[in-house]
Amino acid sequence: MLIGALSRRTGVSPRLLRYYEEQGLLDTRRGPNGYRYYDEESVVRVRQVRALLEAGLPTAVIRSVLPCARGEGPGFDWCEDLRATLERELKAADERIDGLRRSRSALAGYLAQS
Repeated sequence: MLIGALSRRTGVSPRLLRYYEEQGLLDTRRGPNGYRYYDEESVVRVRQVRALLEAGLPTAVIRSVLPCARGEGPGFDWCEDLRATLERELKAADERIDGLRRSRSALAGYLAQS
């Protein structure tokens, strides 16, 4: 299928699909005319990428966990190092949340002084 069809089926813009390709998240082949062609598995792959992005994972991490992803959720086959990668990302998210809580508390304190 062409990029426009993949875009319609997944709700992801052609520009973003090209970005996924540049980041190594989506495979494509080129026809003799230079057009990108995607197979049916690309629909599932784009949905996996979207789900992982919504979980807050950066594209470099997504690239490393995609070989373990299955289904559109995605679920995972627990490949080597996958658990450690996800635990590391969870810890980083917790640290960002703690930092935001500290910032919020400081801002609330400033406002309470007024």
